[in-house]
Amino acid sequence: MITVCIPDDILSLDMYRLAGRRHKRHVYKSAIAAIAILVAVAMGCLASYKLWPIARVVSVASTPTRIQAHAVSIKSNTLFTGNIYFGRYINDWSMASPLQYAYPFSRLSEFDRTKYDAWIAGLECPTVAGVHLTSAEEDATLNFNCNPQYITEAAKWFTIFTLANNHTDNQGVAGFSETQQHLAANGIQYFGHPDPRELNDLCDVIALPTKVTLSNGSTEQAAIPVAMCGYHAFIRLPSSEAISVMNKYSKYMPVIAMSHAGTEYKPAPDAIKTSLYRSMIDSGADMVLGDHPHWVQTTESYKGHLIVYSMGNFMFDQQGSLELTRSAAINVEFSVQGADTNLLAKWLALGKTCGTYHDDCLAQAKAEQLAKLPFTFKFGVVGSDDSNRITKPASAAIQAGILQRMKWVETMNQLQTPYSSL
Repeated sequence: MITVCIPDDILSLDMYRLAGRRHKRHVYKSAIAAIAILVAVAMGCLASYKLWPIARVVSVASTPTRIQAHAVSIKSNTLFTGNIYFGRYINDWSMASPLQYAYPFSRLSEFDRTKYDAWIAGLECPTVAGVHLTSAEEDATLNFNCNPQYITEAAKWFTIFTLANNHTDNQGVAGFSETQQHLAANGIQYFGHPDPRELNDLCDVIALPTKVTLSNGSTEQAAIPVAMCGYHAFIRLPSSEAISVMNKYSKYMPVIAMSHAGTEYKPAPDAIKTSLYRSMIDSGADMVLGDHPHWVQTTESYKGHLIVYSMGNFMFDQQGSLELTRSAAINVEFSVQGADTNLLAKWLALGKTCGTYHDDCLAQAKAEQLAKLPFTFKFGVVGSDDSNRITKPASAAIQAGILQRMKWVETMNQLQTPYSSL
């Protein structure tokens, strides 16, 4: 109960009689108004007092609990290209262009690089500073070198290079080491060796860029460990011991073999090359992607796996025919869905440490006893054309010819799970 006190003089009968009727009405109304104001203020205070604790409880209870999002799937859209080379006549064309060292890459944007998480290629020249060879000298001796400044431009497009071919050692052991240093300095990962007898240098675990989908539906960039193995088989065939190196990686992660082998300027492999590439699948490779012949060659499905015998020239100075200027880049979509989320998180954590040459990622996977993730692989072909001295996407007619040469549809129809067509 709220008590309101009114002064006696307001209600005094004597005052009422002396003031007369008009003053009486005025005082009466004033008293009623004062009472109403006081009652309203009192009731408002009472209501606020009673409701405040309730409002406070509701506010605290309605605060959502923050739940940490976790990785539920990954997907990496990767493009593997044929041979690339920046020396000899490509260097002449570049130096004659106002673009200089950026010239060979000036139309690569037409492939829409933003669609891909990584580009991987075979670099077919050492990059040693201070070596000045004319185009005629390189042509006559087939002793190659590329200016290291091209690597700075290449790093804007390419993520990983294989160095397993017959030219990366053209400037000797020191030149090969310097090439590795230039790649590392520009953030390009690499693997492979020109000598297949160097067993410790054939394969390396790389950090393959990938997109991760989180439990809240958002995505983020990360990396997943993948073994890349480079085999130079043009001068000498790799031994069975060299091929079997892939087995120790395949128990834990995907293995991609990139081989440099075979007879040049032929539309299909010979029996020796076919046997070699099939043995790579038998030794744990998920796929084999070949180069060196400078022409696009056939493909096959061997035991349900993809073998590409030659992707052709992606960026080269050979301009004599369509066979030399067209190439087949292989679009590979790596994905993992439905995996144990704790296992996936461990592999993604490991992926952060695998971007350095000769890191210990395989040893870490063994030490943690990580089970192999359930990868699936989908394949497509992106045709290219480097005629008229510049690399660009293939026309529809050239693309159709590439697919026909590769027998692509037939090969895709013969693939087996977890391999299929895009």
